[in-house]
Amino acid sequence: MAAMAEMGQRVMIVGCDPKADSTRLILHAKAQTSVIQLAAEKGSVEDLELDEVLVEGQWGIKCVESGGPEPGVGCAGRGVITSITYLEEAGAYEDLDFVTYDVLGDVVCGGFAMPIRQGKAQEIYIVTSGEMMAMYAANNIARGILKYAHSGGVRLGGLICNSRNTDREDELIMELARRLNTQMIHFIPRNNVVQHAE
Repeated sequence: MAAMAEMGQRVMIVGCDPKADSTRLILHAKAQTSVIQLAAEKGSVEDLELDEVLVEGQWGIKCVESGGPEPGVGCAGRGVITSITYLEEAGAYEDLDFVTYDVLGDVVCGGFAMPIRQGKAQEIYIVTSGEMMAMYAANNIARGILKYAHSGGVRLGGLICNSRNTDREDELIMELARRLNTQMIHFIPRNNVVQHAE
């Protein structure tokens, strides 16, 4: 995202995780107030202004967090649907080159698959590691992409390995990519700088 923005591309990231932590480092903040949280404070999503939910971060990256309900109450996927619908109606997608959706890895419900289902995504790159649960989640996402590939026009661009220093990690990801009929686009070596930044 940062590299694209530094090259002059107009970029937006939409965090689709109830934790609302996708944009934190770009904004140099603890957490951005989510669309769902703001809508609850204002009364409804119709009462929101775009500049309340869309915040410009470092390198001019536009940031939005969908958010979700309190734990044990409601459907987190519903927050994604509500947010994306609001952004569309408010004109947030105009004048952009790239939009990234940071979704939960296990695609637990249809709400999290909305960017795929409704043609909001054309090409999807899955960031994973060589840990078994991460590869399991990557496989589930790939299955979701395949399900909507014909109707939504979306395709799997490849896998990006964000290394966790597991044994034979690069081999495991290359084998997963082969089985998914795709490729490993890049291998990012483990670096504790990321944890320190968080």
